[in-house]
Amino acid sequence: MNRSKCFRLKVWGRNACFTRPEMKAERVSYDVMTPAAARGVLEAISWKPAIVWHVTQIDVLNPIKWESVRRNEVGKTMSPAASGLYIEDDRQQRAGLFLRNVAYTIHAYLEMTDKAGPEDNVRKFEDIFERRVRDGQCFHRPYLGCREFSADFALLLNDGSEPEPIHETRDLGWMFLDYDYSGKEPMPRFFHAQLEDGRMRVPASDGEVRR
Repeated sequence: MNRSKCFRLKVWGRNACFTRPEMKAERVSYDVMTPAAARGVLEAISWKPAIVWHVTQIDVLNPIKWESVRRNEVGKTMSPAASGLYIEDDRQQRAGLFLRNVAYTIHAYLEMTDKAGPEDNVRKFEDIFERRVRDGQCFHRPYLGCREFSADFALLLNDGSEPEPIHETRDLGWMFLDYDYSGKEPMPRFFHAQLEDGRMRVPASDGEVRR
């Protein structure tokens, strides 16, 4: 067996911003968590070179609400050779359109990679992930798009008690899926996202939507 069972992870937080790449200076979120952001949450909890996470579906549990914020940001990063960064000289005020009071169910499974050793197997990594979620362990605090928006998380059991998504259907337009690293340079990949009764299905690498 090369892939695990399907996990259902509930994540939630006060704010989220899954930034639309077409917006340059301003931070404007997609309506829904992106697959890349969902995979980032999973990897923050449990990841090794021996495994890769695949997100198949994202359920929206809370009504989609927005919050507009203006905030100060630093306009550049500090060079390792620099002696310091003077915030007052590089401060920029930017607007942001963030999501408010969000909650999602991430449906995902892990798959073994060619970097797995002879002692590695799917069941081992299933147990590790379940134990880490149960104990609240993570390599770094999962976040909802931007690091400042930390996420809480809990594993959902396959006992029929899964939280119900919102009853909303809408066309989400083109959404960032992930980067394609098969060429010399990483290339962004997008898919036409649809929210159907609060559920957004995520295509596989071959473009087919997994059922």
